[in-house]
Amino acid sequence: MTIKPILAANILSPVKTQCMNLSKTVLLCLLVVATAQWGMAQRFLPGSQSFSAKKTSYVTMEDGSEIKGSLRNFKRKKGLIKEIKVRTTDGEVMKISPAKVKNMYLPQSGLEKLAQALDLATDAQKWDNPTVDQSIVGEGYAYFEKSEVMIKKKKRTMLMMLLNPGYSSKVKVYFDPFAKESASAGVGGITLAGGDLKSYYIKKGDEVAYRIKRKDYKGEFPIIFKDCPSLITMHKDKLKWNEMALHIYTYTTECTGQ
Repeated sequence: MTIKPILAANILSPVKTQCMNLSKTVLLCLLVVATAQWGMAQRFLPGSQSFSAKKTSYVTMEDGSEIKGSLRNFKRKKGLIKEIKVRTTDGEVMKISPAKVKNMYLPQSGLEKLAQALDLATDAQKWDNPTVDQSIVGEGYAYFEKSEVMIKKKKRTMLMMLLNPGYSSKVKVYFDPFAKESASAGVGGITLAGGDLKSYYIKKGDEVAYRIKRKDYKGEFPIIFKDCPSLITMHKDKLKWNEMALHIYTYTTECTGQ
């Protein structure tokens, strides 16, 4: 089995555009572009806690209707999305119940948008999840979808931010809004190295999503990938938490018929 990490390519143009739009220092942009040129292995998209009101948000309801407009409020309580307010193009402010939302695209704030642009500029492949619009996410949008999730031994149905939209047909990884972050190197708030979250929510197939922590990954690894023994053999002796994205990508693209 051969691992196929996605390497950085054709990245300079979108990154330079983001830098100009954000009006950051020349040093910051040079560091970001330099990082892109070194190449990046497959990784999860950055999670978002804040969103922009300057671009259009897209919310698809359970009944199939779509609401478009600028985000006015996004409220969480104990990690759960409690309220979404959108000002539509005709000026109406709509208060949306998360329970009635099927999925949504929310524009990320400037720094998170730039970090995501770096990741997606390396990905020239067609995504394996047809329900996610690759072009919208590529413009710096966070994608949320409804999923059953275990929260403190209680099953809930929640809107979760998908962090691996390009290779999520077998295992989905969702942002944990309470996840702590490991030490990282960065300038001006943009992470250039490290900064891996210490927990995620994962969902395999149609199973209920559950929280996985860094300290538990060694024990969970053979359970998650039990139907791909070659992947387990390859990584069991040198298992790294910050390579989970690569493990899932390899499992998705290489582990068939085992």
